Amino acid sequence: MRVAFLVHSPEVSGCRYRVLQYLPYLKNQGVEASVYFYGSAGLSRFGFYRTLDRYDVVYLHRKLFSPLEFWYVRKKARKLVFDFDDALMYRSSGSKNPHSVSRRLKFSRTVKGVDWVVAGNEFLKSETLPYQPNVSVVPTSIDLSRYGLKGASREDEGVIVGWMGSASTLKYLSHLMPALERVAQRCPQVRLKIVCDRFLESSLLRVIKKPWSSEEEITDLQSFDIGIMPLSDDPWSRGKCALKIIQYFGVGVPVVCSPVGMNRDIVEDGVNGFWASKEGEWEDRLVRLVEAKDLRREMGLRGRRTVERGYTVEVNGPRILNILRQVVGA
Repeated sequence: MRVAFLVHSPEVSGCRYRVLQYLPYLKNQGVEASVYFYGSAGLSRFGFYRTLDRYDVVYLHRKLFSPLEFWYVRKKARKLVFDFDDALMYRSSGSKNPHSVSRRLKFSRTVKGVDWVVAGNEFLKSETLPYQPNVSVVPTSIDLSRYGLKGASREDEGVIVGWMGSASTLKYLSHLMPALERVAQRCPQVRLKIVCDRFLESSLLRVIKKPWSSEEEITDLQSFDIGIMPLSDDPWSRGKCALKIIQYFGVGVPVVCSPVGMNRDIVEDGVNGFWASKEGEWEDRLVRLVEAKDLRREMGLRGRRTVERGYTVEVNGPRILNILRQVVGA
């Protein structure tokens, strides 16, 4: 089976976690996988599209084409699969009106026109079903062999509340800062570690600023004692696939999160982490974990087992392969 994967830059986390990390497994299973990046220098788009009929399947990650471009891709490709892990049919969080006619139209045209859709969570599947019955949920996953369990923290380093993410999601953390500052006032040993390419400031809370890098990503995750994933409750956030939580759990770090979208599916409140909606809930849950080292360890190990059961390349690689085989055989 020959498959062409059309993806964004490898700097985009969705590209790495939803496509690139599966390639070694797929190749070991006999799939001839070729990767092409949208907008690559020297890549003539329509010239390249003329070659798509060489492949059994063309696998599109996240791209919503113009009508003409999609018509041509559909015309040349034998089979098309569309994979997405964001609520592309809505505007992003913070917009006055989350609904967008143009986004909805591009999304519906794409999913109607492909042979199969791979959605990152159940919310995204529900948005797809009115237009396309052939849709499977494959959650964003990690290669667990890269994620060693965190070791014991040194007492003199304090308790690290960690957040890792892109600059576009820093707004969620910003809204949480007053609660984090109150936690630090009650528990002076608390430090907030931000792993990103932009940072927040606080005069009441010690902030450790660490630029994100692929080489040190796992080490940074292992330095956390508690991982946090705040979100607003809106259509865009409900489409998020909880990668932060999966990564925190991968190294055995317990989580406090907003109970929005997929966060609710992964985090069992009071079992492998806590849900928190209001500022007071965030403060209470964080203080409980800061003051209870054994609870942090127990919840973190339960989180690791959650990932082992359903959010790894080992679990979901075969699901991707089965979808490709099903599409080719259809």
